[in-house]
Amino acid sequence: MISTQHRPIDRSSERAGKTYSVFKEFCRDLWFIPVIAAIAATLILVIEHAHSRLGIKFLTSFTYAILIGFPCALCLNWLGLRFTGRFPRLVFLIHTAALLIIATAGSFIGAFLLTFAGILPPNDTFGGELRSSLPVSLVITLVVGLSITAYETLRHRLQDATIKLRTQQMEQERAKKLLAEARLSSLESRIHPHFLFNTLNSISSLIPTDPKRAEDTVGKLASLLRFSISANQSSLVPLDQEMKIVRDYLEIESTRFGRRLQYTISVPDGLGNVKIPPLALQTLVENSIKHVVSRRNEPASIRITAQQLDGICEVSVADDGPGFSLAEISPDHGLGNLIGRLEFLFGDAAQLNVQRLDNGVIVVIKIPRGDVK
Repeated sequence: MISTQHRPIDRSSERAGKTYSVFKEFCRDLWFIPVIAAIAATLILVIEHAHSRLGIKFLTSFTYAILIGFPCALCLNWLGLRFTGRFPRLVFLIHTAALLIIATAGSFIGAFLLTFAGILPPNDTFGGELRSSLPVSLVITLVVGLSITAYETLRHRLQDATIKLRTQQMEQERAKKLLAEARLSSLESRIHPHFLFNTLNSISSLIPTDPKRAEDTVGKLASLLRFSISANQSSLVPLDQEMKIVRDYLEIESTRFGRRLQYTISVPDGLGNVKIPPLALQTLVENSIKHVVSRRNEPASIRITAQQLDGICEVSVADDGPGFSLAEISPDHGLGNLIGRLEFLFGDAAQLNVQRLDNGVIVVIKIPRGDVK
């Protein structure tokens, strides 16, 4: 038999913890009360010793601090919010003019109030107090005010740089997401049950009559799946490698459609080292097969060509289908995903265009040679 012992709950410690939490929140919300009490106590002591030398100096400094410090703080904040973004090179000039005006006005008002209230010594006059306080007020105001301006300007630039950096990071994350979705979508289309079943059925039908071609088809299917998985390791691949996958894909689909699928490939040897996004050309070919070849009983043709014009490589896929418009393509579509990847990798230097022809449509990818972002 296993015996258990229950530890009694200490209600007093629980109440003490709640009391401490309430006290801590009270101190956090009412932090300004001790500050106000300290200022009030200081003022009371100064008033009691107002006729002493120390008391007069404190009241004089306190008066100028209130009349100049508070207006400068409010004015610098307002000017910073209003003009820092619009006139970044004139911020110091604008703040200097404002600080000089406020310091001069505060010195006049402070000297008048101190003279009117009789706080100054009997032998001191308004003019004498103004002449002694104005230079000091101007120097202190400019030093403190411009230091704050420099700090806030640097902080503003740092915030802008941080925002730009975060925006670039978000764009990079979006591009990575697009690339991952494209690869995943391509892999899913490769291993889609219908695609696998159709390919396996074609291979099965070839085994009795043409076992060599059946074996070749199995090898092409394995190569296609392997490339789809390994494409995660790079954002660009040579055009030769992409063309090999396209040929394997077309050969696999030829076992299914037979004479209904007719294709030609014309790519010069000198363009084999051009770097393009993986599965980019295959996406265009797959789009033609899905929307043209699979929907016809009569033969459909696909033409794949590449050429170089003024340092730009143009790779195109043409078919004799009804065509489509890029405006109808959603970002989730394979072509929409491809557009996003081209924009991230090459910026404005790369394009994907759709052109209507008399006997079909042609999709062209324009990529600069060796000019990747």
